Amino acid sequence: MKRIAFFVIMVCLMTAGAFAQSYTVQSVSGRVQREAGNNRIDVKPGDTLAAGTVIHTGVGASLSLKEGDKNYTVPGARSGKVDELVTAAAVVRIGGSIATTDTGAVARTTGQTSTASARASEAAQDEDIAAE
Repeated sequence: MKRIAFFVIMVCLMTAGAFAQSYTVQSVSGRVQREAGNNRIDVKPGDTLAAGTVIHTGVGASLSLKEGDKNYTVPGARSGKVDELVTAAAVVRIGGSIATTDTGAVARTTGQTSTASARASEAAQDEDIAAE
């Protein structure tokens, strides 16, 4: 009985290993690292990453992966497991650059504005006000 149970467990473990997803790194731009224990190791083209490998892509970086006949791209500023990052829904990012600014309005930026804390605070010294 123990032999049969051991045999069944071994077959299940080998079958799970045979169907585990792995991704081949096609290209890397910018800083892309994977976690290995307590260390981070740079990812290079040709590396094989398991589905559960945690990766970190830097700002402006990208990672191209291939799994079978499918290609995936992981954009920059992402962290997580490879399989979660390649199956994540597309994220809409709004970006752009500022063409002009309106900083010429000096009165708007240098005016003296009192705040609620200044109006409601108690004076450090009492002043006598003469009634007229």
